[in-house]
Amino acid sequence: MTILIMGVAGAGKTTIGELLASQLGWKFVDGDSYHSPQNIAKMSRGIALTDEDRAPWIAALRSAIEQWLQTGENVVLAASALKKSYRDALVISSQVKVVYLRGTRELIGRRLLGRHNHYMDPSLLGSQFSDLEEPMDAVIEDVSRTPAEMVSEIRSKLAI
Repeated sequence: MTILIMGVAGAGKTTIGELLASQLGWKFVDGDSYHSPQNIAKMSRGIALTDEDRAPWIAALRSAIEQWLQTGENVVLAASALKKSYRDALVISSQVKVVYLRGTRELIGRRLLGRHNHYMDPSLLGSQFSDLEEPMDAVIEDVSRTPAEMVSEIRSKLAI
């Protein structure tokens, strides 16, 4: 199984993903590691990525998911996957579950401002929310809750 933890930058994808993977004894993968150096450079300069910029990233994530499912490896993957078309490309079977970390622009903005050593320029938060197409077919978690509460609820809703 692959659990895709999605949401805007600063929603807590890595924190929740790492905690969930640790509890389950699964592998955690940060989708950001699949971005090209060019994409990372653009985001570091406060330039929003286009669909064309993201296409190779989505393709690489899809390929990784295909491999994990084929080999039976259980993985928690943190990736923004903001648009429905991106998720459609990644949810390749019923063994891929989506968890959406939902939060207000204000709360997430405060989190981004307090974050250090990350390439994502906080000025891109507006474009992230503009691109966001909230999923209707996902486990939805409110990011104002504690990570422990969120992971417990995710596990309950996914029966894992």
